[in-house]
Amino acid sequence: MKIFDFLTEDLAVDLGTANTLIIHDDKVVVDSPSIVARDRMTGKVIAVGREANLMQGKTHENIKTIRPLKDGVIADFYASEKMISLFIKNIPALRKKIFPPSLRMVICIPSGITEVEMRAVKESAERVNGKEVYLIHEPMAAAIGIGLDIMKPEGNMIVDIGGGTTEIAVIALGGIVCDRSIKIAGDVFTNDIIYYMRTKHNLYIGESMAENIKIDTGAAIEDLEDAPDEALIQGRDLLTGKPKQVKISHGEIANALDKSIIRVEDAVMEALSKTPPELAADIYNTGIYLAGGGSMLRGLDKRLSQKTDLPVFIAEDPLRAVVRGTGIALKNIPAYKTILIR
Repeated sequence: MKIFDFLTEDLAVDLGTANTLIIHDDKVVVDSPSIVARDRMTGKVIAVGREANLMQGKTHENIKTIRPLKDGVIADFYASEKMISLFIKNIPALRKKIFPPSLRMVICIPSGITEVEMRAVKESAERVNGKEVYLIHEPMAAAIGIGLDIMKPEGNMIVDIGGGTTEIAVIALGGIVCDRSIKIAGDVFTNDIIYYMRTKHNLYIGESMAENIKIDTGAAIEDLEDAPDEALIQGRDLLTGKPKQVKISHGEIANALDKSIIRVEDAVMEALSKTPPELAADIYNTGIYLAGGGSMLRGLDKRLSQKTDLPVFIAEDPLRAVVRGTGIALKNIPAYKTILIR
């Protein structure tokens, strides 16, 4: 134990395209949308997280809402830094401290990330007082969060469907044997719904409305045992310009998302085709594990199971599986030294 360890605080961060989650002292202390509202005139950040999310699609010309992360990586360096900084400052335990503590952080990154993008994440962390920064690949963190023993000589397949990317990885002996990272995930599903409403119902809806439809009525297959009720959707009629309301079913959403889900299925099949035979035999016995918010889409597990002829399991609390795994890695840095990137 170092002399000044008591001045250091440990944080596990899942810096996601859609949501940012932070664990401190084994508790999720931040669970907020990754959105920043900025004043166009001064460039000053007005709000972050939930507060900024409420402004989305409702701002006047002086306020702009930005999503600093795109496809799982930092797209706007300044906005992301401000967002992380404000999230950390608002952690109750750290707010009480007179001096800002130095931070030991473990941050998740997509498996298909480049060196430059990796450096951007690291520099953002260092600017918010991160003295010891480790990075961990998302599928690896998801596997730990699900409760799998990743150090065993046994193959496990993880499909982590986030906001910006879908990460597919086969893990064995504490390493990623083969992986696929595609930019088809929650955001693309949301845009598919917006496009479908425009083309089929002549209704123009915003991102927030499409997101709500995806959560409340979204489905990957039409044949559901426990189907959600039809939803009433409000937006602007593209022909008359008047506000309008239409009723849609889960079957329509399944049709809207079909093409994107096919691409996710193809990526899973591609990862399976690259898997060494010994690990393929393990996956046949253990099945595929789903994590991330996108895995909560009704019937997606059934659809993937039909495509791969393998059992598919959804993680317990899939939204927090990645940050849970990051938190476990943070508590046992010496044990996970081989999988953490310094």
